[in-house]
Amino acid sequence: MTIEAQVHDNFKLFTGKLDEAGHISEVAPEVAKWVAAKKVAPKSIGIEFIESTKQLILSVGYRDDEPAYNIKLTSQKIGRIQALDADELARLERAMKAAAGNSQDVICHELYVTDTSDLYIVTMSHA
Repeated sequence: MTIEAQVHDNFKLFTGKLDEAGHISEVAPEVAKWVAAKKVAPKSIGIEFIESTKQLILSVGYRDDEPAYNIKLTSQKIGRIQALDADELARLERAMKAAAGNSQDVICHELYVTDTSDLYIVTMSHA
């Protein structure tokens, strides 16, 4: 695949709440359903947890000029944010790699931090 196949300028926004465990279980199926219905090729995700409203905003970057494919979004808690020194970053990188290993065909990932300093990774995978 060439870099041109990854370049995109279309975006769709979703919003919702985290579940009691801090996961995106409310929004993830909504995103997958939208991708399947619109028949698009997702390329990227972005996510932000808004502490003041306890909501999240999730963006999907996509192309609509190439063959579509279905995706799955998965969130996994990978730790609690502490001092962000080299050792902590290395620990979090290992946790990210392990979490990505729980999903097949990962296209991209994103991180979010909750109001309790828990760090989650979201992976977007081919479904």
